[in-house]
Amino acid sequence: MKKQPVCNITTQCQARILAIKDAMEILSGKWKFHILGTLLLNEKMRFMDLLREVEGIAPKMLSKELQDMEMNQLITRTVINTKPITVEYALTAAGRTVEPLIDELASWGGAYRHALYNKKGR
Repeated sequence: MKKQPVCNITTQCQARILAIKDAMEILSGKWKFHILGTLLLNEKMRFMDLLREVEGIAPKMLSKELQDMEMNQLITRTVINTKPITVEYALTAAGRTVEPLIDELASWGGAYRHALYNKKGR
């Protein structure tokens, strides 16, 4: 007897799977949520400020992640004509739409950590 699939291949199911795939593609990686969360708390940030705030990220990786997010229109990069040249990063309107996801992830992560800590403490 064949096992029935959990999600029938309907138009609605396919659209949902595609939407999740798109979101994961855009937001994947170890650092993007940390960078986005940092930019949510600080309106504009310079590269070196982000590098200091996102603990453990290498400059090359930060640069790559910022380029990816700029390409996906989550952040803007503004070059300020100073000596030396200053570059500031800020969230776009589309980037700000990630805030509920970050809030929910933070809530879930805190609750999960609390549950694990209490379980181990017994």
